[in-house]
Order: sequence, then structure tokens, then C-alpha cells
Amino acid sequence: MAIGFHEQKEKSLLRLSLYIAGLFVFVAFGFALITQSGAILFDGVYSLIAFFMALLTLKVANLVQLPDDDRFHFGYTAIEPTLNLFKSIIIIVTCLYAVFSSISSMLQGGNSAEYGLAMIYGVFATIGCFAISAYMKHRGKTLRSDLVGVDARTWFVDGVLSASILLGFAIAYLLEQSDFAVYSPYVDPILLIVLGIAILPIPAKIMLDSLNEVINKAPSEAASAVVEKKLKHSLRAVPYEHVEVRISKRGRDLYLLVHIIVDESYGLTTITELDDIRKETEAAMREWNPSILMDILFICDPKLAD
Repeated sequence: MAIGFHEQKEKSLLRLSLYIAGLFVFVAFGFALITQSGAILFDGVYSLIAFFMALLTLKVANLVQLPDDDRFHFGYTAIEPTLNLFKSIIIIVTCLYAVFSSISSMLQGGNSAEYGLAMIYGVFATIGCFAISAYMKHRGKTLRSDLVGVDARTWFVDGVLSASILLGFAIAYLLEQSDFAVYSPYVDPILLIVLGIAILPIPAKIMLDSLNEVINKAPSEAASAVVEKKLKHSLRAVPYEHVEVRISKRGRDLYLLVHIIVDESYGLTTITELDDIRKETEAAMREWNPSILMDILFICDPKLAD
């Protein structure tokens, strides 16, 4: 399959994400070393994960554009939710590790850091993460790419993380200048605990959505109802008795197995007429949603649709 504009655009966005993730890794680890901040170190680890995930994402973006072959009869799109599932699990494990390590740090008296320098990192990281997240979300609106969508959300999570770190550093800096300086070492681990717990719902949702696709679970009833309504509208010229639809989402593809149940009196001159119905129906559905792939079967016995 020839690579078109959208595929090139997707690769460009993912490549940009890879380069910026690499930059953030060096900056975060550098500031963590200078400031001795566990929160910045956690942000650096998160960026390192994002970097390696971006490498995998770029590879997967190449694979999912390949047509089906002897090894993958239905193409490579199932790799997409599998990667997103793997990403979300890694982020969840990282957050949980940060929470438990911070609790341990608090029990040992907290962690002092150079909060003045740390605030400089907080400003840089917050602006950078939100900017790349907004850019990828804006540029990726016309793409049928879960990879870009998850990447944009990953950067948004990193932006929330960085903004919260910045706020915590500002509070710690003010504490150091006050009569409550004794409490400032606890700010860094408390910040990590709050961040780790607050971030968890986002990768958890990505994990559940991706898992549903990996195990081939049907979309929600509401989403399925919309697809079925559109399908029946496209079949309005066909005298069917009932239409049975099975729907499966695999990455960017939405697969429909359609059984059209007709009466025995439904007569056709040639098989070509059935082919024409299939072509017209699929064209109408793909015009509505380009991600749709379909198989249409005509049957008389409803049991064959079970």
C-alpha cells in the first residue's frame, strides 16, 4: 500500500515526539542531579519511558500501514492497541513505584532539594510538555491514529506532572524562607505521592480501552447503535428481513461482519448484483467513517448469523 499524506504526517508527529522526549530525558536527569530532587528524577524517568515508547510507537506506525500477508491475515493493526496497553502498564508501575518510594522517604525524614533551581526546571518542563501535547492533538485531529492520540495524552500527563512539581517547588521555596523551614524536606515526597495517585486514572483508562481492543470486545452499545443505524440506512434499497452486525475495533480499523437475512423469495439474476450491493454499501460506510472494513454475507437461515 502506498504511503499517503496522513501516514507521512503521522510519522512526522511521532518522530517529533521522539526527539523532544530525548531532550527532556537529558534536561530532567541533569536538573535532578543538580537539585537532588526526587520529583524531578521521577519526571526524568517518565520522560525516559516516553522516549523508549516513542521508539516502539514509530516502529508500530510503520507496521500498521502494511497490508495483510501470510503471517498476519488481518493486517498489523492489532499491534496498535497492544502497544498502548504496554505503555499504560509501564506508566502505572512507574507511578506506583514513585508513591511507595516517597512514603519510604517521608518515614526517613523527607528529602531536601535546591528548590530555587528546581523551579526553573518546572517552568521549562511545564511549558514544553503542554506545548507538544497541544501541537500533537491539533495536528493529529484529521488522523485515524490511536498512536498519536495516546502520545498526545501522555505528554499532557507529563505536563500536569511538571506543573504540579513546579507548584510544589514554589511552596517548598516559600517554606524555606519562613519559620516553617523544618517542613520543607517533606514537600518533595508528598508531591510525588499526590502526583503518582492523581495520574493513575489516565493510564488506567488507556489500559482498559486498549485491553478491550486486544481481547476483541465490541464497542459500547451506544457506539454500536450509531454504526448499525448508518448501516441500515445504506441498505435501505435492499429488501432484507433483518440485519445482524458484529463490530470489532482493532487500532485504527473498525471491522464489521454483516449478515443480511433475506426471504427465500428474494431473487437475483447474477452474483454480480450481490457484489454491487456490497461495493455500494461499503463505499457509503467508508465515506461516513474511513476506518471501516466490512464483510457482508447474504443468508436465508437466521441460525447462520448466530
